[in-house]
Amino acid sequence: MHVTLLGTGDTTGTPTVGCDCGTCETARERGIERTRFSVHVENERTGESLLIDASPDFRYQFLRDGVALPDAAIITHIHFDHLDGLGNVFRLLGDLDVYAADETDPETGESVAETVANDYDYLSAVTVRPQTPLESFEACGLEITLVPVVHPPLVCYGLAIEDSETGAKLSITGDTSYDIPRDSRAVLANPDLLLAEAIVPAHLADRHPIGGRHHGPDGVARTFGTKHMTREGALALAGELEAERTRLVHVAHFYPPGEAFAEPLAVDGEQYTL
Repeated sequence: MHVTLLGTGDTTGTPTVGCDCGTCETARERGIERTRFSVHVENERTGESLLIDASPDFRYQFLRDGVALPDAAIITHIHFDHLDGLGNVFRLLGDLDVYAADETDPETGESVAETVANDYDYLSAVTVRPQTPLESFEACGLEITLVPVVHPPLVCYGLAIEDSETGAKLSITGDTSYDIPRDSRAVLANPDLLLAEAIVPAHLADRHPIGGRHHGPDGVARTFGTKHMTREGALALAGELEAERTRLVHVAHFYPPGEAFAEPLAVDGEQYTL
């Protein structure tokens, strides 16, 4: 299983358009970036590729990193920075199976799968494959399980991807607070690589209108507001899941320059073979 981090940023990315903060300036000077979130997973045994979330930066990411166009995709939730790149399949692909959860979201009255099907009904290449969370399915020769996480007000899912032949496992938290349900944690546990969202460091939690939540024994906030983990929350989760390796993603440009590119915060283009 070969993993490429196409996009490691939050909804505005880093550098952020029109921003001259120290972190964005440092990113420009160093020629590094965090575009909107997306992960490419290649099953080297079958030659197939799976895309996790369709970033609005789809075209740029695929050109920059030279990865193969996907044979299938998974959409974790319907926020634009995870979904709106799906339109890029127009004229690029003849067919694309798109997997998404089948649970109805009380906020929208639709499941993620139904929203994708309705919003992209004009794309003949897209075939939506609804899936029940916590029940495994196969795509690109890999075993995948969607797991509910906590990203109010919309439903959102993390996922585990496993190669049953090699035993390799990739876990992705999705956009979430630290308060991930126990059943979901059990599925995500013991990965070779964990991609955990960590939008800001905990010392910035007081900048959120409601502050930080889910404080650890040390009093440090593990959730920023209601729907994103802090760096410290993501690292605490990684320890609890016993991840062999962790990279922090969905990172905002609000990190101070001295912290923004320190380990284990990921940047675009990182590659891992599991």
